[in-house]
Amino acid sequence: MKKLWLSGLALGASLALAGSAAAQDIRVGVAGPMTGSEASFGAQLKNGAELAVADINASGGVLAKQLKLEVGDDACDPKQARAVGEKMASLKVPFVAGHFCSSSSIPASEAYAEGNVLQITPASTNPQFTERGLWNTFRVCGRDDQQGAVGGEYLAKAYKGKNIAILHDKTTYGKGLADETKKSLNKLGGKEKMYEAYTKGDKDFTALVSKMKAANIDVVYIGGYHNEAGLILRQMRDQGMKTALVGGDSLVTNEFWAITGTAGEGVRMTFGPDPRKKPTAAAVVAKFKAKGIDPEGYTLYSYAAFQIWAQAVAKTGSTDAKKVAATIKAGKWDTVLGPISYDKKGDITGLDYVWYVWNKDGKYAEVAPATN
Repeated sequence: MKKLWLSGLALGASLALAGSAAAQDIRVGVAGPMTGSEASFGAQLKNGAELAVADINASGGVLAKQLKLEVGDDACDPKQARAVGEKMASLKVPFVAGHFCSSSSIPASEAYAEGNVLQITPASTNPQFTERGLWNTFRVCGRDDQQGAVGGEYLAKAYKGKNIAILHDKTTYGKGLADETKKSLNKLGGKEKMYEAYTKGDKDFTALVSKMKAANIDVVYIGGYHNEAGLILRQMRDQGMKTALVGGDSLVTNEFWAITGTAGEGVRMTFGPDPRKKPTAAAVVAKFKAKGIDPEGYTLYSYAAFQIWAQAVAKTGSTDAKKVAATIKAGKWDTVLGPISYDKKGDITGLDYVWYVWNKDGKYAEVAPATN
């Protein structure tokens, strides 16, 4: 009986020690569409977060503590995103890398601000995310007014005098990007022949495609996500339309080609310079490839968000979100994307959008400026 009691005492002590060790962990979060139509982008954010946390922990953690990753799934739904934000705040998570959809990042940011959580989005590009004056909002990507300026300039020059259609999916991201592209096109003297909306999640675009065919559209710019863009392209080809398709950063996923197949050849989209080719990312890219992961799209942007936060915490000497936010705005941070610094709104001070094209081998590649 005495041995049994001692054994129980030892077990209790070991559990207490384990609980104490767990209590020393710092919970951090990543949030995005882990399920739903944009789940491929959620996977990018999660992959980047997981490796970043593993690398930070392997190098000693943050403030001599290990990080524990919490994953939030918003399915790109604003209400679900708000719920994720409230849950992260209730867990006293000091930092979240997320979300993907702007329509999720914006409502979630309010819950984070109320709950003292710092948010760095790897991917949400709508200007309103950082224009509302919240203390806790940052991004490592560009903005749609920057992306739209590049898209509009291309349409104005490459399709001068041609019939241009601008479509959007009514979402915060899609309509915002389409409107910025339209604004840029119009400013440069171009004029779209069609400006139409469709509903995200639709699969049959027969009527819309027929309308574009009747209008002899030469190029269609899509402000929206890869699923619908891919279906619109396929249905244009099914109706014999050779119309070019141009879009934004949401087409930078291998899932787009999975939908379009060879019909996707020649499609152009804007995105930042390929981070996989940056010398600052070489070692991390090699780690991803060793795991069988292509760190495409926003994967490395998610990794960079954790790098910035970890460096700022070390410099601040605290995980207090407001103190860390002030440190981030005042500093310059080394990341896989290269050096990053911020303006007072929480936007990065330097990012140039460039053009990519889908090639016949099912791979997308950056297009040299001279060929734009």
